[in-house]
Amino acid sequence: MFAQVNSEHCRHHVFNASWTIDGVSQENSLFGMIKNTHKSNPEYVISAYSDNAAVLSGDEGNYWAPDYSTGSWKLTREVVQPLIKVETHNHPTAISPFPGAATGSGGEIRDEGAVGRGSSPKAGLAGFWVSDLLIPGNKRPWELDIGRPSHYASSLDIMLEAPIGSARFNNEFGRPALTGTFRTLLTNEAGSDVPEYRGYHKPIMIAGGIGSVRPQHALKEESYVEEGAHVIVLGGPAMLIGLGGGAASSNTGSDATADLDFDSVQRGNPEMERRAQMVINTCVALGPESPIAFIHDVGAGGLSNALPELVKDAGFGGKFELRQVESADNSMSPLQIWCNEAQERYVLLVNRDGLNRFTSICRRERCGFSVVGTAVTKDESGVSKLVLTDREPTIQPPVDPINLPMDVLFPPGRRISKDVQRVEKNLRPFDAVKSLTEHCGSSDIGDLVTKATELVFNLPSVGSKNFLITIGDRTVGGLSVRDQLVGPWQTPVADVAVTLTSFSLDDKKRRGEAMAMGEKPNLALISAAASARMAVVESLMNLGAADIKPGPVNGDLKRVKLSANWMAAVGHPGEGAALYDAVQAIGMELCPQLGVSIPVGKDSLSMKASWKDKETSESQTVTAPVSLVISAFSLVEDVRSTWTPQLRRVEEVGESVLVFVDLAQGFRAMGGSALAQTLGQIGNESPDVRDVQIIRDFFDALWQLHQEDIVLAYHDRSDGGLLTTVAEMMFAGRCGADISLDSLAESEDKVLDALFNEELGAVFQIRRGDEIKFKRCFATCGPPHGLIKTIGYVRPTSKQSLLVKYRSKTIVDLERAKIQQWWTSTSYEMQKLRDNPECAQSEFEAIQDNRDPGLHYKLKFDPADVSLPALTSIKSLVYKPRVAILREQGVNGHAEMAFAFRAAGFDAVDVHMSDILDGFSLDGFRGLAACGGFSYGDVLGAGNGWAQSILMHDGARKTFEAFFKRPDTFSLGVCNGCQMLTRLKELIPGAEHWPTFVENASTQFEGRYSMVTIEDKSENSVFFSGMSGSSFPIVVSHGEGRAAFSSANDLQSVNDSGLIPFRYVDNYGSVTERYPFNPNGSPQGVAGVQSRDGRVVAMMPHPERTIMADVGSWKPERQLAEWGQYGPWFQLFLNARKWAA
Repeated sequence: MFAQVNSEHCRHHVFNASWTIDGVSQENSLFGMIKNTHKSNPEYVISAYSDNAAVLSGDEGNYWAPDYSTGSWKLTREVVQPLIKVETHNHPTAISPFPGAATGSGGEIRDEGAVGRGSSPKAGLAGFWVSDLLIPGNKRPWELDIGRPSHYASSLDIMLEAPIGSARFNNEFGRPALTGTFRTLLTNEAGSDVPEYRGYHKPIMIAGGIGSVRPQHALKEESYVEEGAHVIVLGGPAMLIGLGGGAASSNTGSDATADLDFDSVQRGNPEMERRAQMVINTCVALGPESPIAFIHDVGAGGLSNALPELVKDAGFGGKFELRQVESADNSMSPLQIWCNEAQERYVLLVNRDGLNRFTSICRRERCGFSVVGTAVTKDESGVSKLVLTDREPTIQPPVDPINLPMDVLFPPGRRISKDVQRVEKNLRPFDAVKSLTEHCGSSDIGDLVTKATELVFNLPSVGSKNFLITIGDRTVGGLSVRDQLVGPWQTPVADVAVTLTSFSLDDKKRRGEAMAMGEKPNLALISAAASARMAVVESLMNLGAADIKPGPVNGDLKRVKLSANWMAAVGHPGEGAALYDAVQAIGMELCPQLGVSIPVGKDSLSMKASWKDKETSESQTVTAPVSLVISAFSLVEDVRSTWTPQLRRVEEVGESVLVFVDLAQGFRAMGGSALAQTLGQIGNESPDVRDVQIIRDFFDALWQLHQEDIVLAYHDRSDGGLLTTVAEMMFAGRCGADISLDSLAESEDKVLDALFNEELGAVFQIRRGDEIKFKRCFATCGPPHGLIKTIGYVRPTSKQSLLVKYRSKTIVDLERAKIQQWWTSTSYEMQKLRDNPECAQSEFEAIQDNRDPGLHYKLKFDPADVSLPALTSIKSLVYKPRVAILREQGVNGHAEMAFAFRAAGFDAVDVHMSDILDGFSLDGFRGLAACGGFSYGDVLGAGNGWAQSILMHDGARKTFEAFFKRPDTFSLGVCNGCQMLTRLKELIPGAEHWPTFVENASTQFEGRYSMVTIEDKSENSVFFSGMSGSSFPIVVSHGEGRAAFSSANDLQSVNDSGLIPFRYVDNYGSVTERYPFNPNGSPQGVAGVQSRDGRVVAMMPHPERTIMADVGSWKPERQLAEWGQYGPWFQLFLNARKWAA
């Protein structure tokens, strides 16, 4: 227990230590310097450093939840307070990538659910840093193969498995993952013949996100807890997994610790975590009557850390009975029960008068819990103690396994000392021209730029991350405004993630939240301080694509809050001092100067892998550089004002220019660049934040530009430099660009530096007629005029290439399709290894189609017309038809489904399958909506467990059969609900030839925005009436969405009978089975089916997730302005309301 509770992982001794560097005592601790940012700028923070996540001041919005007594979903007007958190799970991901990353995301989700007296996760982020991939048959020129610890997974295996683990947990729990980062690094830092390898054999796995907490529950307060309060463990049972994780993750990884490392890995069960979160949500919805008085999540150290922390933070001691802890293995020893890190558990304090209600909530949600003890102030001797009893003792005479004063576990004022020295680096300068000439055997500047482009675009930190994105559900919850994929061709280049604050029936303010990431670890090989500064500003540059809500002064950054996650090998020579310098650079200097604070973060300070070579027995190590991941969060004033990198075509906006704002004031440091890395070098001169005032002025100008609404596209300069910035904008817009380097390079031998340096800057697309207005925004408040340079223009769509000129000479003319395939190549190779290679090939080849029109909206109805017939409108004033929003354990798409029906004029009622099995009647309901998610974790096949729970229960079977037969009812099954309904076809009249839905052809979960067309034969449908002939995008998020018919006759029958209301089409509007346009391989593009009378529809895509006009990955700007509050898919629910009149 002490090894876990007092581990570096749990107690952060290094960040709280006193420091001596080169013999000089330092005034501040690392944590003290981080806290200085909050001390300097405490505004807009509700809680910092005292809970599982930081809580920020929010905007007024709506709380959306079912009423506990009636089950009817309702909106409550109140302030929505965001909470932010980012964690790492590096050690378990190195040992066992899938469960390591899965439990990393799961643990961070629990942090977001255990704030104050209970809270809710909303949207997530993820990141992965590894050493070189070494893809079989595709080893890159710069990659090194130096071996690894025998019990560590390879970088390739980590990236094939860990992202799936993280994504699957988020998917099954029901949290959209909207942004992230991926980087590889392995390099020889030494300036001598003795190698000094720096990289990520011990990987970084980042998991974080944003959530919300109700104002009355935002703070943990001792006053809510009564003497004798019940101590409860909520969630899954104790299991013999994750033993010693807190201690193991605090050590340098080596072969000598292999047994401990394997024992320490947990495994995830997101379906259980969803059940536990539903218990928390139900309690939170009760407002001041919530039975939860105090809550923590269970993480490192298991109950041995969580329970003592729970009662200590509430101002109590505690008395616990070991055998009250629910256990999946009766043979577990007291140590194993107490210290295991079995996941999906929370610990709570529930006062005595709240236990009955809490028990009934848990039973309805089928979530296990156990009352394991009580909160006790002091024992008979007046000492606050932690007492653990065991009613089944293994020794005689029996003794309490633990009976300690709380001060022994949590000694006040204990602090370690760190005495470290700086190490002078012996770094060589990087000459791009010389190095590239040696590499490709040519000195022609065009050849050099072409080869540099290919090399840099092949680097994972620069290239497409698509294989990490489409595996994730980015729309669950119905509030995702901006995800990673941009524009009609869904290109993964977004700078920022944006969510809508809440659902609303009438709010025109369109407020939201934004999050973005910044990281520059390669620069730490030159200067850890510069790396930290650049990470902070990169995150802000990305965040600036959103309409950041300012503080008291327009354009300031007071409302921007950061999470700082620090990784280092503090025991390695020089790294402790480098870490101190990095923290000091942003904690004492940059962040206070910018006006931003860091109210949350985490550290992982054993980032080193050691082993002995099997053949030579020589010791080998790989040490990570000081690595800071910054995640920036802010409120958003208007989500529609979010910029993307998508270049707008000439045909759409007329003539436009590309304007480059050079925040580096002409500096072109090439050290730590992507180009240097691909040539096996580092360099000795790092990009840096040289003038803080220019950065402040830049964001002042950004605020004005958002108000002026003249920016067509925006992208910051980062990994890969200016050429990459412009190319990615081209990829997103499927057009060409013509750029001149005359103002950026004083001679031809500086062209490479101008194109590939990674100093601070940004490129804007604006109409040619707005150029003066653009520069005026900067002239009044922004950087000096000389830093703003018009560098080019957007070419006609017929010329899809990047033309780079210098002094009227064409340097290169790079075809868009060719260089986009270079940029996509690593993602493609990974996708081929992991998924169906034929699907990967099909998607890769689609990049070559210059004529592809992309996603589009061809509507045969008016989305702005949301009126009901006059009689229905009058009736709706007093009568709202009831719709059962049906969910099973593991379902996660109920909130957005409920809102879709509520917005259409229904009374949406929360109905759990537990209610049905207990005899709940559907007689008073006109509609039934079976929601999406992962019922029973899909372990019995998607939707099958849910269906069998109905078919094999006499009462439930009769209830559903009677409902389906009533002619005045309708039913909608979406995704998991569709999979369930199609397995109930024996109960549904006119559904006997329906298919079931099985694994996608890609063998992978697919999160896409796919084109569908509404069939002419759908006119008898309750839902699709009046929509036939329309083609437009819809959200797809499933792993088992391929329609499988029992026979060819069944397929023919549903075709002939008009039972396929809509189908997948390609971007040209043709029904297709081609991937990725058909995301699952369904025959003849089948996206859903309906009953013969049109009353029952089962569909795999998600219309409910984009009924708000502002949400969704891409909306055409002109049409969006005409739609009003709701998007086209709202028509489906409005049709149901008209039918139910």
